Formats: sequence, C-alpha cells, structure tokens
Amino acid sequence: MTLETLKNTSHVIGIKQVMKAVNKGTAAQVFVADDADERVTRPLLELCAGQNVKTVRQVTMKDLGAACSIEVGAAAVAILKSSGC
Repeated sequence: MTLETLKNTSHVIGIKQVMKAVNKGTAAQVFVADDADERVTRPLLELCAGQNVKTVRQVTMKDLGAACSIEVGAAAVAILKSSGC
C-alpha cells in the first residue's frame, strides 16, 4: 500500500492512536515517518514487529500529514482492517 491508499481508507493518526489500533488487532499496515523522533517511534516499531503488522518507513512526517489531509506532520498512521484491507 502507498500513501495514496490513506486517502481512501479508514485510518488513525498519531503514535498513541496507532499503538491502540495495533494492540486491538485492527491495524492492517502502519506508516512510520523516518524523520520522527526515534525514542517516540521505537516502541511502536517493536509493537508492530511483535504483532506481525507490516510497517512502511520511507515516508516523512510532512508526507504523512498531507496524505491524511491534515495541516501538520504525523509521526505515524495506521490503515485499519475494517476498511477492506
């Protein structure tokens, strides 16, 4: 899936919301910004690895925010399984 996919699927934005979705088992794929602070993203990446959730890292916070139609950057975004993934 690509950033374009975010515009047409159900998703959650932000580290806390993405971690909740991964913990609940509702995250199909997680995008994590390369330029986000590692101490913030490391626990999420470890959680995704433990839950076998695919992660995409070749994105920036600005790109994630734009793909989600928000005016600020986003450190993480999860595409939800309920969106037909």
